[in-house]
Amino acid sequence: MKTVKVIVEHAGKNFSAYIEGAPIITVGNDMREIEDNMSEAIQLYLEDNPNPVELLVGEFELKFKIDAATFINYYSNIFTKAALSRITGINERQLWHYAAGVHKPRKTQLEKIQNGIKTLTKELQAISLV
Repeated sequence: MKTVKVIVEHAGKNFSAYIEGAPIITVGNDMREIEDNMSEAIQLYLEDNPNPVELLVGEFELKFKIDAATFINYYSNIFTKAALSRITGINERQLWHYAAGVHKPRKTQLEKIQNGIKTLTKELQAISLV
């Protein structure tokens, strides 16, 4: 099964999402709504187009990609910059710069953020409440 990348960007008070190479775009108030709206937009596109773009022919799964600033700002109600600093090892002030769009993180910094999130996810998945 192939993977189709959905690019999600901050768009003022909500989010927009699109698929490069396909005439599909949607908006939503949060990530869950973006996922639902994108699935619906793809379904409508496939129903209305007998010859869809090759990218959307056959079986595929959607992979949602967001930039560091969007991630940090969207999840700021869950992660403070201090908490994100602890799980990523990135200076809190630098995270503020990323969130504000003053600087874009280098590849190594993006990997630190991604690895920190994955580590936290594994820890949380291992927990069973009694």
